[in-house]
Amino acid sequence: SEHNANGALGLIINRPLNLTLEQLLEHLQITTERTDLAIQPIYYGGPVQPEQGFVIHSPIGKWGATLRVTDQIGITTSRDILQATARGEGPQSLLVTLGYAGWGPGQLEQEMVENAWLSGPADLDILFHTPSDQRWLAAAALLGINLNLLSTDAGHA
Repeated sequence: SEHNANGALGLIINRPLNLTLEQLLEHLQITTERTDLAIQPIYYGGPVQPEQGFVIHSPIGKWGATLRVTDQIGITTSRDILQATARGEGPQSLLVTLGYAGWGPGQLEQEMVENAWLSGPADLDILFHTPSDQRWLAAAALLGINLNLLSTDAGHA
């Protein structure tokens, strides 16, 4: 989601925690009458600062602290987006994570050279409408890769 000379920041979007958005709002003392938030999972965003929340959302809107990822996707860390969501005035689509994955300067580039990662476009449907256990497969499919055909066994020629 962010990559510059100081390093990179990314969010894991397919590992739901045993926590709902309703429970998180209650913990933050934000009141809501929206019953639909009881089933909205919170995700493990990564091992760095697990107490820090990140809201991935669309549309971008005007929130206190938002990083623009694409023209349609933003990441907000300010409380105002959660307060608006509790009132029913938040973004149309959102996904909340706790923590993030971080890389130091040059670390992610080295991992890319080593083929540790696949890099592809951000996709609204995968982020907000694909079940979390299928997001990895769907993201790879955007690149024309069927992960079910990959083997973990090494061969010898």
